[in-house]
Order: sequence, then structure tokens, then C-alpha cells
Amino acid sequence: ELDITDFKKTREYIFKNLPDLIINTAAFHNVDECERNPEKSFLVNTLAVKNLAEICKEKDIVLVHISTDYVFGLDGKRKIPYTEDDLPGPVNIYGISKLAGEYCIQYTLEKYFIIRTAGLFGVAGCKEKGRSNFVETMIKLAKRGKEIKVKNNEFTSPTYTKELAEQIKELIKTKNYGIYHITNHGECSWYEFAKKIFEIMNLKVNCQPVPSSQFPTFAKRPSYSVLENKKLKELGIDKMSHWQEALKKYLKEKGHIK
Repeated sequence: ELDITDFKKTREYIFKNLPDLIINTAAFHNVDECERNPEKSFLVNTLAVKNLAEICKEKDIVLVHISTDYVFGLDGKRKIPYTEDDLPGPVNIYGISKLAGEYCIQYTLEKYFIIRTAGLFGVAGCKEKGRSNFVETMIKLAKRGKEIKVKNNEFTSPTYTKELAEQIKELIKTKNYGIYHITNHGECSWYEFAKKIFEIMNLKVNCQPVPSSQFPTFAKRPSYSVLENKKLKELGIDKMSHWQEALKKYLKEKGHIK
């Protein structure tokens, strides 16, 4: 693996291999740890991205950078999805560092795709979550047979990583550079997400909705950070399904349902 915070090695590797395109999925995205360790957050999410953008500019390489819905959230009364035209406003260090990374790319490059996405779930799982994700965590908790409490006042647009990857592949072909939102359609609270998992799997679970105040965290989270794929729709290439359909596809792929 290449450590993008090692600027010298990153530069040497790219200069040696000279790819046409780089997809940067590297990020420090443990939200609470970002708040506790802002230096590391800005090193990985901002400075390393700036370095990568400068290398791409030198060698005329297209940069595809994965960003986040957490660049939004400052508008606590928001109830409609954010589009690419909306002004960002993060509520935590993670969101600020990711937004700063976006700005570095926009300042440095002309040939870039910044992909904002949210609520990821996929077969590979998340490295920082022990290769798990929200869906697998809920299934694991459900099988213990105890009451589950899930936040009902934080809303997102869940996204299946397989569909996300396929959509990014289609977008790259267009060479219509810029910022894009790519999530599955629809929105839900984390509680509604959990309930749908149990419903599809036919699991009888005592799942209770609770406010986020019952789960105190070091870093603040947006209460609403739902994204709309406005620019994908304008290009006529939005192939993302509704999140509930995407969830069924995922559960089949994992072998949880037939």
C-alpha cells in the first residue's frame, strides 16, 4: 500500500508508473479521532491531497477524489437534499479537513472529479471498522436477541459501494470534470435504515428509535446531510437505484437473503 502522507514516496511512485488517472480513496475518517487529532486529519485529508493534486498537475494526470456528505451540516434546519450548487458548511474537523482537500484540488487542477458520497455499505467493509459496516453491525446485534437503540434524528442517503464504483466508472468516461454527488436515491434516518434491514431479512428485533443525545460523541454530527445527484441527472447518466433496492442487492451478494 502507498502511504500518501509520505510525499516523497508518493511522488516517486507516481513518476515511475505514470498512470492516466488516480483514484484517491485514502482518508482519515474516524470522525471522533479526527476531532481529537486535527493534525493527522489535516495531514491525510488536506495536505496529502494537495501534494497529490500538484503531482497530477505536473504530469497531466486526472485525479478522482472521494469526498463526503460531511462537508455539509451547518444548516441545522435543513430538510431538503444538498446539491453540488449548495454552499458547504461542515460541523466537525473531519468535514473541515475534507472540504479543505476539495479546495486544494479545485485551486490546483482543471482535470478532476470530486465525488461526494455518504452512508457507505459494501462487501469489503470499512478498514477502520474492522472490515464491517452499519448493515453488518445491525445484523450482528439482531442475532444477539437484545433490544437495539438506533438514532432517529440523523438523516443520510445510504450508498452501496458496488453501485458507486460502477457509477464513477461511467462518470470518468464523460470527461465532464468537477464536483459530483453520488449516492443511492432516497433518504432515511439510521433507525429507518436499521428497520429496513430487519424487515428484508425477516428478523424479529426490538429496535427502538432514540435521539442522538443518547449516544454522546466527541465530534458533532450533521443532523441532515442527504445528497442529491443533481449533476449526474443533468448529464443523463444517473444509474443509482433507490437505497432500499441497493440494500437488497447487497444482502443477496453477502448471502444474507436469496
